[in-house]
Amino acid sequence: MSDLSYDPGFTKAYAGSLRRTINKDGSFNVKRRGTRIHDLHIYQFLVSITWPTFIALLVFGYFVINASFALVYLLIGIEHLAGAERATLLGAFLSAFFFSTETFTTVGYGTIAPAGFAANMVAAIEAMVGFTSFAIATGVLYGRFSRASARLVFSDAMVITPHKDAEALMFRMANRRSTSLVEVEVRLLFMTVVIQDGKPVRKYDVLDLEVPSVLFLPLTWTIVHPIRPGTPLFGKSEEDLAAAQAEVLVLVKGYDDTFRQTVHARFSYTHTEMVRGRRFAPAFHVDDDGAMIVDLQKVGAMD
Repeated sequence: MSDLSYDPGFTKAYAGSLRRTINKDGSFNVKRRGTRIHDLHIYQFLVSITWPTFIALLVFGYFVINASFALVYLLIGIEHLAGAERATLLGAFLSAFFFSTETFTTVGYGTIAPAGFAANMVAAIEAMVGFTSFAIATGVLYGRFSRASARLVFSDAMVITPHKDAEALMFRMANRRSTSLVEVEVRLLFMTVVIQDGKPVRKYDVLDLEVPSVLFLPLTWTIVHPIRPGTPLFGKSEEDLAAAQAEVLVLVKGYDDTFRQTVHARFSYTHTEMVRGRRFAPAFHVDDDGAMIVDLQKVGAMD
Protein backbone atom coordinates (compact mmCIF):
# COMPACT_ATOMS: atom_id res chain seq x y z
CA MET A 1 0.00 0.00 0.00
CA SER A 2 1.30 3.43 -0.95
CA ASP A 3 -0.79 6.33 0.33
CA LEU A 4 0.45 9.71 1.54
CA SER A 5 -2.62 9.96 3.80
CA TYR A 6 -1.77 6.73 5.64
CA ASP A 7 -0.41 7.21 9.18
CA PRO A 8 0.09 4.13 11.38
CA GLY A 9 0.43 6.28 14.50
CA PHE A 10 3.91 7.75 14.13
CA THR A 11 2.61 11.03 12.56
CA LYS A 12 3.27 12.31 9.06
CA ALA A 13 4.67 15.63 10.30
CA TYR A 14 8.38 16.01 9.69
CA ALA A 15 10.20 18.00 12.37
CA GLY A 16 13.80 16.95 11.88
CA SER A 17 15.98 13.89 11.51
CA LEU A 18 15.22 11.04 13.91
CA ARG A 19 17.87 8.67 15.22
CA ARG A 20 15.31 5.93 14.57
CA THR A 21 11.60 5.48 15.21
CA ILE A 22 11.85 2.20 17.11
CA ASN A 23 14.84 1.59 19.36
CA LYS A 24 16.79 -1.66 19.35
CA ASP A 25 15.01 -2.83 22.52
CA GLY A 26 11.63 -2.47 20.82
CA SER A 27 10.62 0.74 22.61
CA PHE A 28 9.49 3.80 20.71
CA ASN A 29 11.95 6.68 20.39
CA VAL A 30 9.62 9.05 22.25
CA LYS A 31 10.21 11.10 25.40
CA ARG A 32 7.22 12.56 27.22
CA ARG A 33 7.24 15.95 28.89
CA GLY A 34 4.57 17.65 30.95
CA THR A 35 3.37 14.50 32.70
CA ARG A 36 1.90 14.89 36.17
CA ILE A 37 2.38 12.78 39.25
CA HIS A 38 -1.10 11.23 39.05
CA ASP A 39 -0.35 10.11 35.47
CA LEU A 40 2.08 7.57 36.93
CA HIS A 41 0.58 4.10 37.42
CA ILE A 42 2.71 2.54 40.15
CA TYR A 43 1.85 -1.08 39.35
CA GLN A 44 2.45 -0.59 35.63
CA PHE A 45 5.75 1.14 36.40
CA LEU A 46 6.96 -1.62 38.73
CA VAL A 47 5.93 -4.39 36.33
CA SER A 48 7.54 -2.80 33.27
CA ILE A 49 10.94 -1.66 34.63
CA THR A 50 14.01 -3.89 34.26
CA TRP A 51 14.81 -6.54 36.85
CA PRO A 52 17.97 -4.79 38.17
CA THR A 53 16.02 -1.55 38.65
CA PHE A 54 13.14 -3.39 40.33
CA ILE A 55 15.45 -5.24 42.76
CA ALA A 56 17.33 -2.02 43.53
CA LEU A 57 14.05 -0.21 44.31
CA LEU A 58 12.89 -3.13 46.46
CA VAL A 59 16.09 -3.16 48.54
CA PHE A 60 16.17 0.64 48.74
CA GLY A 61 12.57 0.80 49.91
CA TYR A 62 13.15 -1.90 52.51
CA PHE A 63 16.08 -0.02 54.06
CA VAL A 64 14.37 3.38 53.88
CA ILE A 65 11.22 2.13 55.63
CA ASN A 66 13.16 0.42 58.40
CA ALA A 67 15.54 3.35 58.85
CA SER A 68 12.54 5.69 59.11
CA PHE A 69 10.90 3.58 61.80
CA ALA A 70 14.25 3.31 63.61
CA LEU A 71 14.40 7.12 63.76
CA VAL A 72 10.86 7.19 65.16
CA TYR A 73 11.88 4.77 67.93
CA LEU A 74 14.86 7.00 68.71
CA LEU A 75 12.59 10.05 68.91
CA ILE A 76 10.31 8.23 71.34
CA GLY A 77 13.34 7.24 73.38
CA ILE A 78 15.58 4.21 73.11
CA GLU A 79 14.73 3.39 76.73
CA HIS A 80 11.28 2.35 75.47
CA LEU A 81 12.88 -0.56 73.62
CA ALA A 82 13.72 -3.11 76.29
CA GLY A 83 16.97 -4.90 75.52
CA ALA A 84 18.26 -2.27 73.09
CA GLU A 85 21.83 -0.96 73.31
CA ARG A 86 21.97 2.52 74.81
CA ALA A 87 25.72 3.18 75.20
CA THR A 88 26.23 5.05 71.91
CA LEU A 89 23.97 6.78 69.41
CA LEU A 90 25.11 4.42 66.65
CA GLY A 91 24.47 1.40 68.84
CA ALA A 92 21.02 2.70 69.74
CA PHE A 93 20.17 3.34 66.08
CA LEU A 94 21.32 -0.11 65.01
CA SER A 95 19.29 -1.72 67.80
CA ALA A 96 16.23 0.26 66.73
CA PHE A 97 16.87 -0.56 63.06
CA PHE A 98 17.14 -4.31 63.60
CA PHE A 99 14.10 -4.27 65.90
CA SER A 100 12.30 -2.50 63.06
CA THR A 101 13.29 -5.21 60.56
CA GLU A 102 12.05 -7.90 62.95
CA THR A 103 8.74 -6.10 63.41
CA PHE A 104 8.38 -5.21 59.72
CA THR A 105 8.89 -8.83 58.66
CA THR A 106 6.92 -10.17 61.69
CA VAL A 107 9.92 -12.35 62.62
CA GLY A 108 10.03 -11.10 66.23
CA TYR A 109 13.09 -12.76 67.79
CA GLY A 110 12.15 -11.34 71.20
CA THR A 111 15.59 -10.01 72.19
CA ILE A 112 14.22 -6.46 71.98
CA ALA A 113 10.65 -5.57 72.91
CA PRO A 114 8.65 -2.32 72.99
CA ALA A 115 7.83 -0.88 76.38
CA GLY A 116 5.18 1.76 76.85
CA PHE A 117 2.17 2.92 74.85
CA ALA A 118 4.05 4.99 72.24
CA ALA A 119 6.59 2.30 71.31
CA ASN A 120 3.89 -0.39 71.17
CA MET A 121 1.69 1.81 68.97
CA VAL A 122 4.55 2.47 66.52
CA ALA A 123 5.36 -1.26 66.46
CA ALA A 124 1.71 -2.08 65.74
CA ILE A 125 1.62 0.42 62.88
CA GLU A 126 4.89 -0.92 61.48
CA ALA A 127 3.59 -4.50 61.58
CA MET A 128 0.56 -3.39 59.54
CA VAL A 129 2.83 -1.54 57.07
CA GLY A 130 5.01 -4.64 56.87
CA PHE A 131 2.42 -7.22 55.90
CA THR A 132 0.75 -4.73 53.55
CA SER A 133 4.09 -4.04 51.84
CA PHE A 134 4.84 -7.74 51.43
CA ALA A 135 1.38 -8.35 49.99
CA ILE A 136 1.94 -5.59 47.43
CA ALA A 137 5.46 -6.86 46.63
CA THR A 138 4.11 -10.38 46.15
CA GLY A 139 1.46 -9.12 43.72
CA VAL A 140 4.04 -7.15 41.73
CA LEU A 141 6.39 -10.15 41.61
CA TYR A 142 3.56 -12.34 40.33
CA GLY A 143 2.72 -9.72 37.73
CA ARG A 144 6.33 -9.63 36.54
CA PHE A 145 6.71 -13.41 36.37
CA SER A 146 3.31 -14.06 34.78
CA ARG A 147 3.54 -11.37 32.11
CA ALA A 148 3.90 -12.88 28.65
CA SER A 149 6.35 -11.21 26.29
CA ALA A 150 8.09 -12.06 23.05
CA ARG A 151 11.85 -12.47 23.27
CA LEU A 152 13.02 -12.48 19.68
CA VAL A 153 16.47 -12.00 18.20
CA PHE A 154 16.76 -10.10 14.91
CA SER A 155 19.62 -9.98 12.45
CA ASP A 156 21.79 -6.90 12.88
CA ALA A 157 21.11 -5.80 9.32
CA MET A 158 18.81 -6.34 6.37
CA VAL A 159 20.18 -7.55 3.06
CA ILE A 160 19.22 -6.52 -0.47
CA THR A 161 20.22 -9.49 -2.53
CA PRO A 162 19.34 -11.31 -5.79
CA HIS A 163 16.27 -13.48 -5.36
CA LYS A 164 14.27 -15.36 -8.01
CA ASP A 165 15.60 -13.43 -11.02
CA ALA A 166 15.12 -10.12 -9.22
CA GLU A 167 16.08 -8.57 -5.90
CA ALA A 168 14.59 -8.88 -2.42
CA LEU A 169 14.89 -7.20 0.94
CA MET A 170 15.47 -9.75 3.69
CA PHE A 171 16.09 -10.00 7.41
CA ARG A 172 16.10 -12.92 9.79
CA MET A 173 14.74 -13.56 13.27
CA ALA A 174 14.37 -16.37 15.79
CA ASN A 175 12.78 -17.05 19.16
CA ARG A 176 15.30 -16.72 22.00
CA ARG A 177 13.14 -18.73 24.38
CA SER A 178 12.20 -22.38 24.33
CA THR A 179 8.50 -21.44 24.51
CA SER A 180 6.37 -22.37 21.54
CA LEU A 181 5.28 -19.45 19.36
CA VAL A 182 2.52 -20.29 16.91
CA GLU A 183 0.64 -18.34 14.23
CA VAL A 184 3.41 -15.77 13.99
CA GLU A 185 2.71 -12.80 11.72
CA VAL A 186 5.04 -10.05 10.49
CA ARG A 187 4.23 -6.64 9.02
CA LEU A 188 6.79 -4.27 7.52
CA LEU A 189 6.32 -0.51 7.19
CA PHE A 190 8.70 1.40 4.95
CA MET A 191 9.00 4.94 6.28
CA THR A 192 10.54 7.72 4.18
CA VAL A 193 10.55 11.51 4.04
CA VAL A 194 9.04 12.94 0.86
CA ILE A 195 8.06 16.40 -0.35
CA GLN A 196 4.32 17.11 -0.39
CA ASP A 197 2.98 20.57 -1.29
CA GLY A 198 6.51 21.92 -0.93
CA LYS A 199 6.90 20.58 2.62
CA PRO A 200 8.70 17.46 3.88
CA VAL A 201 6.33 14.83 5.31
CA ARG A 202 6.71 11.24 6.39
CA LYS A 203 5.33 8.59 4.09
CA TYR A 204 4.50 5.00 5.08
CA ASP A 205 4.30 2.05 2.73
CA VAL A 206 3.26 -1.44 3.77
CA LEU A 207 5.75 -3.83 2.19
CA ASP A 208 4.36 -7.02 0.65
CA LEU A 209 6.01 -10.17 1.97
CA GLU A 210 6.66 -13.43 0.23
CA VAL A 211 5.51 -15.29 3.36
CA PRO A 212 3.81 -12.96 5.88
CA SER A 213 3.08 -15.63 8.49
CA VAL A 214 4.16 -19.05 9.70
CA LEU A 215 2.35 -21.57 11.87
CA PHE A 216 5.39 -22.30 14.06
CA LEU A 217 8.71 -20.59 14.86
CA PRO A 218 11.04 -23.29 16.24
CA LEU A 219 13.96 -22.32 13.98
CA THR A 220 15.03 -19.11 12.25
CA TRP A 221 12.69 -17.32 9.87
CA THR A 222 13.93 -15.25 6.94
CA ILE A 223 11.37 -12.59 6.01
CA VAL A 224 11.50 -11.68 2.33
CA HIS A 225 10.08 -8.61 0.56
CA PRO A 226 10.38 -9.02 -3.23
CA ILE A 227 11.56 -5.80 -4.90
CA ARG A 228 9.55 -5.56 -8.08
CA PRO A 229 8.59 -2.67 -10.37
CA GLY A 230 6.11 -0.49 -8.53
CA THR A 231 7.32 -1.42 -5.06
CA PRO A 232 8.75 1.36 -2.83
CA LEU A 233 12.38 0.14 -2.98
CA PHE A 234 12.51 -0.58 -6.68
CA GLY A 235 15.33 1.37 -8.33
CA LYS A 236 16.40 3.02 -5.08
CA SER A 237 20.14 3.42 -4.55
CA GLU A 238 21.92 3.76 -1.23
CA GLU A 239 22.03 7.51 -1.80
CA ASP A 240 18.28 7.60 -2.45
CA LEU A 241 17.54 5.71 0.76
CA ALA A 242 19.83 7.98 2.77
CA ALA A 243 18.26 11.13 1.32
CA ALA A 244 14.79 9.83 2.19
CA GLN A 245 15.93 8.83 5.71
CA ALA A 246 14.49 5.40 5.00
CA GLU A 247 13.61 3.14 7.90
CA VAL A 248 11.87 -0.24 7.91
CA LEU A 249 9.61 -0.80 10.92
CA VAL A 250 9.09 -4.43 11.90
CA LEU A 251 5.93 -5.43 13.78
CA VAL A 252 5.64 -9.05 14.96
CA LYS A 253 2.63 -10.74 16.52
CA GLY A 254 2.37 -14.33 17.69
CA TYR A 255 0.58 -16.62 20.12
CA ASP A 256 2.62 -17.91 23.06
CA ASP A 257 1.42 -21.46 23.63
CA THR A 258 2.92 -21.54 27.15
CA PHE A 259 1.17 -18.44 28.50
CA ARG A 260 -1.89 -18.80 26.22
CA GLN A 261 -1.53 -15.14 25.28
CA THR A 262 -0.81 -13.08 22.18
CA VAL A 263 2.61 -11.41 22.33
CA HIS A 264 4.12 -8.60 20.29
CA ALA A 265 7.61 -7.48 19.33
CA ARG A 266 8.96 -4.43 17.48
CA PHE A 267 12.20 -3.68 15.72
CA SER A 268 13.49 -1.37 13.01
CA TYR A 269 16.25 -1.04 10.44
CA THR A 270 17.52 2.30 9.20
CA HIS A 271 18.98 2.84 5.73
CA THR A 272 22.47 2.44 7.24
CA GLU A 273 21.54 -1.13 8.21
CA MET A 274 20.63 -2.30 4.71
CA VAL A 275 23.48 -4.26 3.13
CA ARG A 276 23.61 -5.02 -0.59
CA GLY A 277 24.91 -8.16 -2.24
CA ARG A 278 25.19 -10.35 0.89
CA ARG A 279 23.33 -13.46 1.98
CA PHE A 280 22.58 -14.91 5.39
CA ALA A 281 24.70 -17.87 6.41
CA PRO A 282 23.08 -21.04 7.83
CA ALA A 283 22.19 -20.64 11.51
CA PHE A 284 21.08 -24.19 12.33
CA HIS A 285 22.24 -27.71 11.66
CA VAL A 286 21.35 -31.30 12.50
CA ASP A 287 23.51 -33.02 15.10
CA ASP A 288 24.58 -36.69 15.19
CA ASP A 289 21.41 -37.64 17.07
CA GLY A 290 19.17 -36.13 14.43
CA ALA A 291 18.16 -33.07 16.48
CA MET A 292 18.11 -29.59 14.96
CA ILE A 293 20.49 -27.16 16.66
CA VAL A 294 19.78 -23.42 16.33
CA ASP A 295 22.73 -21.12 16.95
CA LEU A 296 21.21 -17.81 18.06
CA GLN A 297 24.62 -16.15 17.71
CA LYS A 298 24.46 -16.77 13.95
CA VAL A 299 21.02 -15.30 13.26
CA GLY A 300 22.67 -12.27 11.67
CA ALA A 301 25.68 -14.09 10.20
CA MET A 302 26.29 -13.44 6.49
CA ASP A 303 28.30 -15.12 3.75
